[in-house]
Amino acid sequence: MRILVTNDDGIEAPGLDAMQQIASDLSDDVWVVAPETDQSGAAHSLTLHEPLRCRTLSERIYAVKGTPTDCVIMGVRFLLADKPPDLVLSGVNRGSNIADDVTYSGTIAGAIEGTLLGVPSIALSLMVDFEGPSHVKWETPMTLGADLVRKLLETGWPKGIVLNVNFPDRDPDNIAGVAVTQQGRRDQDLLSIVDRMDTRGNPYYWLGFSRRRSNPAEGTDLWAVYSGRISITPLNLNLTDAPTCSDLSAAFAE
Repeated sequence: MRILVTNDDGIEAPGLDAMQQIASDLSDDVWVVAPETDQSGAAHSLTLHEPLRCRTLSERIYAVKGTPTDCVIMGVRFLLADKPPDLVLSGVNRGSNIADDVTYSGTIAGAIEGTLLGVPSIALSLMVDFEGPSHVKWETPMTLGADLVRKLLETGWPKGIVLNVNFPDRDPDNIAGVAVTQQGRRDQDLLSIVDRMDTRGNPYYWLGFSRRRSNPAEGTDLWAVYSGRISITPLNLNLTDAPTCSDLSAAFAE
């Protein structure tokens, strides 16, 4: 099995090392094509107004000056064009990608692009307590990730579906189980604009994040990771809402 690994935290991110170990536990034909720099929040964006630079770091490991989407296209359509990958693994992201994060996430976008190119794809992320101890529990996906991916491959899933996996902020021997979940929705607005002044008196702005817990419904990805479970959410790339489509069609038919 040929595996293409990418991420959005960049080629030097520790989560990429974790993902390489997961992939290596599954196959000896692993290729890494990851962004040169951190692309968190890049979502499913493409680099269209400047050339892509691809740097060879070692055998089967490449850094691309671009987004996760660029990386997957570079891997599937160019570097591995003679023999496309059988699986795309994106991550392991430092921080969960659940609920509202799904449309912002470059990690999930890497898996989306793999799916669009016809390759089964899985995004993996690890919940992190940004306000607590600095220790990130990479050993959790490294210990449990390969068996989880192997089980998913044995089970299979339809074309056009991306699997979004999130590990809770727990040690591997303290995981409460695996839950197949729905995408949740946070019950509060966590984004704000922080305005500041530079040394020349000119204003500049940062996106601010309030890291507060929601009160999620059972069965959602938020609920799963909050309760110490590994969340697996099948994401459909067809975003059409069928009931609303029917209602609008009926309205205009009148």
